[in-house]
Amino acid sequence: MAAKTFRAAVVADRIAWEERRLIEAGPALGLSVEWVNDEALCLGSADAPSVRDFDLLLVRSRSYTRGGLIATLAEAAGIPTLNTAAAIHACENKAALRAALRSADVPVPEHRLVLSRKDFTRALAELPPPVVLKPVFGGMGKRVTLLRDADTAQSVYDYVEDLGHAFEQAALVEPFLGGGSVRCLVVGRELVAVAEFEPGGADWRNNAALGNHNRALDPAPEIAKTVDAVVDVLGPGIYGVDLFRTPEGLVVNEVNHAPGFRAVATATGADVPSAIGRYVQELLA
Repeated sequence: MAAKTFRAAVVADRIAWEERRLIEAGPALGLSVEWVNDEALCLGSADAPSVRDFDLLLVRSRSYTRGGLIATLAEAAGIPTLNTAAAIHACENKAALRAALRSADVPVPEHRLVLSRKDFTRALAELPPPVVLKPVFGGMGKRVTLLRDADTAQSVYDYVEDLGHAFEQAALVEPFLGGGSVRCLVVGRELVAVAEFEPGGADWRNNAALGNHNRALDPAPEIAKTVDAVVDVLGPGIYGVDLFRTPEGLVVNEVNHAPGFRAVATATGADVPSAIGRYVQELLA
């Protein structure tokens, strides 16, 4: 008897390099992988026609609100999601994620939650510049600002206060720990690829979406231990774990629940789509 071919939906607003590679890798692994637009699901009941025929939803929504909502409703309808709704919700909120990690003794950067001008002023007094101001909800390096001196910091905050809605005004202030970071791609519990990223060009940020220099790294014991601790908190899944180096050791900057992996895969040669496909098969077998 031929092995069953499982149907998996890649849930995203568009097909980028990563989604295309996942769709292409599916057949060789016994998977039929299709794109489903996360803007056209209309979930809400167990018989939602847009997802009821899939065996699993691979949630790769780039929105910092859609992913967790979609996963929550899909799970309630009995449809497995990767990652889980709980993991996605944790990763969507940088403040909540850091609180969860810190409670589990996973090292994170020193930071302050900023919800008002008073918070911001106090944060600058407790964490003198240079500091980084970043939104609690968001990704791809957008609206992340390096504040090099106190003279301009208050003027920068004018834009947060005047142009952002309440949801967007929630921010973190943290010390600037340099431009480089270590990016770790996790599938299940397996550390599939590790690369070191440095800023490219004039932009100090090293986010892969903005351009950077990168090179493959061996998964040193400290890296593997830190990543394993993150997975202990979130549960097995597909994560991009972003680490900073400090004199005291590695700290977890953030965890992406729908990681872009083109740059890491290019730097390391890792076959990330096949690793994801095999993990999906394990979950559904």
